[in-house]
Amino acid sequence: MTIPKWGPVRNCMKTDVTEVDGRTDVLSALKIMKRVGATSLIVKRRDENDEYGMLLFSDIAKHVLAKDRAPERVNVYEIMSKPVITVRPDMEIRYCAKLFENFGISHAPVMEDDKIVGMVSYYSLILYGLLPQLED
Repeated sequence: MTIPKWGPVRNCMKTDVTEVDGRTDVLSALKIMKRVGATSLIVKRRDENDEYGMLLFSDIAKHVLAKDRAPERVNVYEIMSKPVITVRPDMEIRYCAKLFENFGISHAPVMEDDKIVGMVSYYSLILYGLLPQLED
């Protein structure tokens, strides 16, 4: 039995990534997420020495909805994850899945040359990485 060579993250990452400022209120961030059809947003760096952050739907559910906080009164920087674990576009999807499991994450920005070029999630790893390999 041969072990399949899974493709790289590049083949299954979402390339239309939306960035927001950390001072954006959560209600505005939700409106952006709805408009672009995203479940995550990248939080911009304040300067070249800063790190990227990330806001997920689950962050909003845990830190705003479950705590009965007003989304227009909570800033993204209060509930985002920062710094975030990033992956390379040429990382094999099986290693990306292992990384997600090891660190208990479900999304990661894809970085190349110190720039975010995409976003990968369990959803995209399975639907666009694993499933096409199995259909052949």
